[in-house]
Amino acid sequence: MVAADGSEADRAGSPGRVWRVLLAEPRGFCAGVEMAIKALAWMTRVFEPPVYCYHEIVHNRLVVESFRRQGVVFVDDVAEVPPSAPLMLSAHGSSPEVERQAAATGRVVVDAVCPLVTKVHHELKVRAKKGYTVVYVGHAGHEEAIGTMAVAPEAVRLVESEADVEALPEPASPVALLAQTTLPHDEWAGIAERARTRFPDLWMPGRSDLCYATTNRQSALRAIAGRCDAVVVIGSANSSNTVSLTHVARSSGCGRVLLVNSGAELPDDLAGVVGVTAGASAPESLVGEVLDRLDPEQGVEVVRSVEEEEYFPPPPELRDLLRVVASAAAAAFGAAAPEAPPSADDRSVPAARMLVGQPA
Repeated sequence: MVAADGSEADRAGSPGRVWRVLLAEPRGFCAGVEMAIKALAWMTRVFEPPVYCYHEIVHNRLVVESFRRQGVVFVDDVAEVPPSAPLMLSAHGSSPEVERQAAATGRVVVDAVCPLVTKVHHELKVRAKKGYTVVYVGHAGHEEAIGTMAVAPEAVRLVESEADVEALPEPASPVALLAQTTLPHDEWAGIAERARTRFPDLWMPGRSDLCYATTNRQSALRAIAGRCDAVVVIGSANSSNTVSLTHVARSSGCGRVLLVNSGAELPDDLAGVVGVTAGASAPESLVGEVLDRLDPEQGVEVVRSVEEEEYFPPPPELRDLLRVVASAAAAAFGAAAPEAPPSADDRSVPAARMLVGQPA
């Protein structure tokens, strides 16, 4: 194997053993997932179970199972939620009709949609009102794509490939291009280039709608994939950004790429240099499990691509709710509530800590 600097990789390790792990940084929870998980965790602290959530809060099996143990019920239809029960809308974004149904009974509703998804919803609404045909790059059936396209269904056309762009009918209106936030950069870039060729006056947003976390995790993985005998991507198979990482690893020159939910799913025949990363909805505890299982003879090398400082505060309706709870507790007991509501210090509370039900 040849290292990134062109020199021969260290082969002093034992045959059949993992010699070294290259750990991509950044990896795991992004700001949107952090916000959504902390928001739902606060809901479980404020309300007696069950607390309802429309769709999985994020696409990760461990996260969803943890919340189920805390009394969260995940539903695919708002009609399944009792009129008085508290409800959270997932990070992937919901259609306007779902939002209206959710609020119709006067129940407490907290929308944990990622602000970057909200940005795409807004751009689609604005373009549609201006008479554009909006070409939307996304995966059919994905919750984010469903919710986004429902913002202006009469104006939007879904494409999943360059061939789909070519098959679009000639529009009678100007054309705009938007995308699902979790796509692989290579997939988005190829389709965007084909769309620009097909529609020379194509409108695109000033900055790519691909979220910073998707781009950063893919860049970090590209930095190590070519140096690895195998790459382990941690996350769930229904997570679009996680699956995208497996495509990135393969296209970056790694011949063996594994998608696992946890360290227990690793095969016993991994050897040499192994790269490790995690999707944006995978807890860091799973990374620790994988590293323990790999047990590299020469240790773990963290390969940092970029520093992430993005932070999304709790949804405003949740902040309002918790202020009321704190005020009521103070009035009743003459003291602050046992768990203070999110504030400027919310940034210092890791989502993983709240996920397992520990006090914030």
